[in-house]
Amino acid sequence: MEFSKITLDNGLTILYEKREVPVTAVMIGSKFGSGFESSEEKGLAHFLEHMVFMGTKTRTNEQISIELEKMGGMYNAFTGQEETVFHVKLPSRHLRTGIEVLSDCYFNAVFPEEKIKKEADAICEEISMHHDTPTSHVIEKLEQGMYEPPFGLDAFGTREQVQNVTRDMLVKMHQKYYTPKNTMLCVVGNNSFDEVVKLAKEFCIGSDGPKVAIQPIKNKFLKKTEIRPSLQQAHVTLGFKFPKAGDRERYAAKVFSTILGYGSSSKLHIEIREKRGLAYAAIAENDTSKSYGQLFIYLGTEKKNVEEAVKICLEEVRKMANITEKELEEGKNQVIGQFEVKSESCEDVALKLWLEENAKGRAEDYYKYVDNVRKVTLEDIRKLAEFKDYARFVLSA
Repeated sequence: MEFSKITLDNGLTILYEKREVPVTAVMIGSKFGSGFESSEEKGLAHFLEHMVFMGTKTRTNEQISIELEKMGGMYNAFTGQEETVFHVKLPSRHLRTGIEVLSDCYFNAVFPEEKIKKEADAICEEISMHHDTPTSHVIEKLEQGMYEPPFGLDAFGTREQVQNVTRDMLVKMHQKYYTPKNTMLCVVGNNSFDEVVKLAKEFCIGSDGPKVAIQPIKNKFLKKTEIRPSLQQAHVTLGFKFPKAGDRERYAAKVFSTILGYGSSSKLHIEIREKRGLAYAAIAENDTSKSYGQLFIYLGTEKKNVEEAVKICLEEVRKMANITEKELEEGKNQVIGQFEVKSESCEDVALKLWLEENAKGRAEDYYKYVDNVRKVTLEDIRKLAEFKDYARFVLSA
């Protein structure tokens, strides 16, 4: 494995891993996401992500698509709480085009006035899609019950906020946060580090701006139910405060959530589906970032079984304090195996390196992941099982 990292004179951080395959993943992103927005700004970071691909000073959105796709490339973007990332996967021989076009979109977006209203309508449809998809809706509502505003507010914003977005608002946010010193470029593929640095110096050029700082995050643990008569089952979510990405306990958190609720061999699946038939799926996942960490549990069941299912989930979380050394080793092996399988993908590795650097300023810790998982102890798991409170959201008929 060959890994390199450098910060250019303009503040841009470059992360790089060499791969002996003919495919390269390029990711460029701002260390700014929806979690940094005020209540009045909610939805603007996500809107900005959409508009970056709508044209630059030298390219229309159609030309952007043609240049990236006609060579076999696949591109997309996402907005998280603490990042907005744009990425393309393409044949390694086309690295120059990938970095040039992606950087042009990122630094030189012009936000065409005629595109803004159309994109606002599209985002409102995206909001409706999430609302009408119970599994998405309950997670969004659970997060609102776990965090005080503005962090806990819906990252999409409201329909009214979306429809009121103006070009001036987008331009000001872009100029403030899409700057080289607030940006990281990650390249994983069959190219040289020198080539990546050379292209970054040529194309990753932008204005100066302030470093971003996330607003203070305050937890809360609300328990709410929403009634939707058309549903055939109740969708149940539980949320617990968990270690952040910079915490040593983050590795124990991953092992914990895997043993508890990943796959058919997990404790939740066995107790809730196999033994009682209360749900088709019962899963647990943990989400860690620089400023927050959380454990989610989700299941779908009949309305009459909600309280029983919740009780079992809480019991299983507490019973994690009593797992055996054998169960711990099996859980660690499962986590390590998942890591190794995903490491085959240049896209997955590029994203993990980018997020690791954003969370801790040490992308190279990605390569210590297996060793850190192996260090997890039974005592680490026991401490995580000792929760004081939890959030709950149920969507039911």
